[in-house]
Amino acid sequence: MAITAKELAEKLNLSAAAVSMALRGKPGVSTKTRQMVMDAALKYGYDFTKISEKKRLDGSIYLIIYKKYGTVVADTPFFAQLIEGISLGCKNIGYKLKIRYFYEEDILLKQIEDIQYSDCSGIILLGTETAPEDLKPFLSLPVPLVLLDAYFDTLSCDCVLINNLQGAFQATQHLIRKYKKQPGYLRSSYQISNFAERCTGFYNAIRASGLHTAGSIVHYLSPTIEGAHSDMLEIIRSGEPLAACYFADNDLIAVGAIKAFKQCGYRIPEDISVAGFDNIPISSVIEPALTTIHVPKQYMGEAAVQRLAALMKEPGQPPVKIQISTTLLKRQST
Repeated sequence: MAITAKELAEKLNLSAAAVSMALRGKPGVSTKTRQMVMDAALKYGYDFTKISEKKRLDGSIYLIIYKKYGTVVADTPFFAQLIEGISLGCKNIGYKLKIRYFYEEDILLKQIEDIQYSDCSGIILLGTETAPEDLKPFLSLPVPLVLLDAYFDTLSCDCVLINNLQGAFQATQHLIRKYKKQPGYLRSSYQISNFAERCTGFYNAIRASGLHTAGSIVHYLSPTIEGAHSDMLEIIRSGEPLAACYFADNDLIAVGAIKAFKQCGYRIPEDISVAGFDNIPISSVIEPALTTIHVPKQYMGEAAVQRLAALMKEPGQPPVKIQISTTLLKRQST
């Protein structure tokens, strides 16, 4: 029986990714390692027809949804629209889309290793919940990869993401100009990279207006409607000071907080005004309609596919960072 690439990797004490790259003639391994793998493959009877057969496959683009904290839920409006854009982009270039969920568990490395023996031609990795160390195993795979909704200075990879700093700055600046008061901050209790960037954008706007960062009232809330509502009720009932206006890390937090404010007798926006981020559908139908930052979510998904298609066509291109601009939508909550 012919030896498999996985068994060959074990014999040579190499990673499966290194063996795969060597067998397929792809960059990423040294000449010495490549020759060692080829010699061993011939010695142990590796079936090279598996490679030629794989090349004849149309292949699929894999959307990998990495779940670490639970903030990424594919059926929420934000991620549903993002996935819709990815699906449309794949259809436009003639590739099948396969969606896989990866969890921070012991089987993660096995899941990653199995990709290279599949029909995967390229990966879009939804990195909303990732940290740099989470991405390194994915970057070792011998297929092109685009990181979506995240960026890290310490990693060299292609990224497509929102301009979070710009959006948070726009919303905060709007509150300052309209109310001439120091905005408060409804901050996510889950610290992912997008929220960290929005935090920077918020404080940049505070400083740009000549205000002191320490003067902003900050409440940490769960980034869901139910969680934010419950957390905000507890804060209000505890008697903590409240701000006259707030920027929220996302629309879900904003909606949950507004629900709590109204439940406790505050009028929106007469007593307290709130601006959100994302422009999910509920933001336009709640009462009052939510001022928010619009993110072109479907376009983001399509842009990720376009970049991946370019990498599949011409491997080895220098990594690029594609940042999607945001716009402020003024509604009745401010």
